[in-house]
Amino acid sequence: MPKLKLNLRKLPVPEKITRAREIIAALTGNPDFPSPNPTLAAATTITDDLETAYHDKQVAKQAAEAKTAAQNEREDVFDRTFSQLAAHVESVAGDNERMIKSAGMDTRATAASSTAPPDAPQSLNITGGDVDGELDLSWEPVDGAKTYQIEQSPDPPTATSWSHASATTKSKATIDGLTSGTRYSFRIAAVGTNGQGGWSNPVSKIAP
Repeated sequence: MPKLKLNLRKLPVPEKITRAREIIAALTGNPDFPSPNPTLAAATTITDDLETAYHDKQVAKQAAEAKTAAQNEREDVFDRTFSQLAAHVESVAGDNERMIKSAGMDTRATAASSTAPPDAPQSLNITGGDVDGELDLSWEPVDGAKTYQIEQSPDPPTATSWSHASATTKSKATIDGLTSGTRYSFRIAAVGTNGQGGWSNPVSKIAP
């Protein structure tokens, strides 16, 4: 005996809406189902509400992307300005620590020699990205790290399920191309002059 297969939960929202309208159209005036429960009017209203919410979300995302781009641009100008100011102070003060501190700036600490690889990254945080199938990762910077390796796994992970996801020089990354509605686990390792350190504790998140 055939079993009904709805399979709406795993679909992206636009496909859910399209599929819902197809079902409503097929049931409208269908003599085999004269009294659908819930009513087709209720199903239509719920579908319309989801479509409106999805549209509002896309508009909000576009606005957020524009604001993020504007902030990044201003942050770049800020960083360049104060880097130039620091270069001026250094050109005048040289190695004079008193003069440097009098300008409200700090001197660099003498790096301690170490033969150990970097520590494992801490405080891995994952949030939804700007588009479906995208996740944003961030973690605390690790002393001595030159780059960071990122691995992903279907959730729950196993010893052999991890695969390379990305590499970055910053303590943040965006992972795209993920399947919406699927839960993934991620872990981070710092790489320094003396090799790769240990992996962070894995954190999982469902891709939007």
